[in-house]
Amino acid sequence: MNFELTDIQRETQKMCREFAARELQPNSRRWDEAHEWPSDAVKKLAELSLLGVAVPEKYGGAGLDNVCYLLAMEEISRGDASAGVIMSVNNSLFCDPVLKFGNEEQKREFLAPFARGEKLGCFGLTEPEAGSDAAAQKTTAVRKGNEYIINGSKNWITNGPKADAIVLFAMTDRPAGHRGISAFLVPTDSPGFNRNAPDRKMGISAAWSCSIFFEDCRVPARNLLGKEGEGFKIAMATLDGGRIGIAAQAIGIARAAFEEALAYSGERQTFGKPIREHQAIQFMLADMATEIDAARLLALKAALLKDRGVRHSPESAMAKLYASEMASRVANKALQIHGGQGYSKEFDAERHVRDARITEIYEGTSEIQRMIISGNLLKD
Repeated sequence: MNFELTDIQRETQKMCREFAARELQPNSRRWDEAHEWPSDAVKKLAELSLLGVAVPEKYGGAGLDNVCYLLAMEEISRGDASAGVIMSVNNSLFCDPVLKFGNEEQKREFLAPFARGEKLGCFGLTEPEAGSDAAAQKTTAVRKGNEYIINGSKNWITNGPKADAIVLFAMTDRPAGHRGISAFLVPTDSPGFNRNAPDRKMGISAAWSCSIFFEDCRVPARNLLGKEGEGFKIAMATLDGGRIGIAAQAIGIARAAFEEALAYSGERQTFGKPIREHQAIQFMLADMATEIDAARLLALKAALLKDRGVRHSPESAMAKLYASEMASRVANKALQIHGGQGYSKEFDAERHVRDARITEIYEGTSEIQRMIISGNLLKD
């Protein structure tokens, strides 16, 4: 498998690295402390065509491949983890399923303006009693003439407070279990659509999420994504790709923590010399660098398989599992290298620990990733 980057991939990486250093890193701590939505940064992501990276140009996207998307996500997340997940949700969880499963009319209405960044999308699968068990959906959609009437709720919906539309999953045939789930494209200005104030979270504080409620929410039947009963398949296929984006986010967070710890280890002195000259610190740095590279290789493999159009469920799960747990290990080591300063909000080390932790939970917990991987290993 060839991991040599093309010219376009290197240019994308360089552009995103420079943008992150210029626009994201200087503001990241302030956004986190104020729980502030990074409006200007999101607008500039759109201007750089980073909200529809792998969407064809005819549908408003950049027309790049998934390796470019992976590289872009890593660099943006290295600059600010919140900006990274805002970008990831619009790309992986909204644009991708509309591109794969939408008809031409839906692509014109729900793909092109979102890929261009004129509008922002979100993804509604998780419910208060249906997180890892996605088949335990309680939100319902009942067909009445040329409309569906939707009732229920979703929670932890990233981009929810700012989104213009949601890819929503609801039960259209409850006795059929997971085969009774359908997917819908629902504008957030639809009658009966309501959302709470943004959640207060441990990390990624600038990436707003919220609970959403549907009270006799009326949606045109033409907004059904795919066919009735295909929702679970659409959700699982979407999450396969989304996990590549979250792996990249985790790698970006880990890189930020590692690079800051590496720099600090040359500034801080103990026993008459920089702490990087102590073998204990050197070994920590060596482990951190090795794990980051290993995670990137796993993620690159998954992205390459997606670009080839072949099944990549176990590879995406491996990338997401390893990268997310790696990010927490690296961020904790980085905080340790900073010592007492790492525990202070005067440095970014503690924020990286908080931001890394969510990558082990959303878009499938580490336990779910292990179930996917082992399920593929144990197939007859």
